[in-house]
Amino acid sequence: MIATILLLAYLLGSIPTSVWLGKALKGTDLRKHGSGNAGTTNAFRVLGKPIGIVVLIADMGKGLLAVSLSHLQIEITTGTESLMILRIGLGLLAVIGHIFPVFAGFKGGKGVATMAGVGLALHPLVALAAIGVYLLIFLFTRVSALGSLSAVISYPGWMIFVFQTDYWSLQIFSIFVPILVIITHRSNISRLLKGNENRILKKKEMS
Repeated sequence: MIATILLLAYLLGSIPTSVWLGKALKGTDLRKHGSGNAGTTNAFRVLGKPIGIVVLIADMGKGLLAVSLSHLQIEITTGTESLMILRIGLGLLAVIGHIFPVFAGFKGGKGVATMAGVGLALHPLVALAAIGVYLLIFLFTRVSALGSLSAVISYPGWMIFVFQTDYWSLQIFSIFVPILVIITHRSNISRLLKGNENRILKKKEMS
């Protein structure tokens, strides 16, 4: 059963929400427009706000549901470190599925929305605090990548020092999250350093 739910977590993460919705509703492959990424941010830019919201909810939902698959197994006792490790593993497989989706030629998004869903399932208060950081930075800058990077960099601090989880696996996970997001956002970081990272809304649209 554990092997089965691990596979299901990856397949769940591999559901390319933005790609399928873009083709079904707009007749376009999202990966051929905008940043070329199949994630939530590019969905907002290319497909519009209504579809972008659906993509955001669906991608976060993939992370939440993947972690929840742990309830299908009975081998590991509830509340143990072992179960938390399994839940983290399920969440990470969903994120990997989102980044490398088997249903979309292994070309997906950057995994931030799905990772947010995983975080909500693992420790809701820590995830909400990090999401709050994202919203604060994004509202001031309108640069989604900057908000995402700020949120994940703050994530270990919330997990280890503010909410002080007793699970060592969660502490390690919280340190791993920024590393993964920084790796997947290398191009965004390069554009941020050059001052030409794309905004969700242009200045003339904000006035």
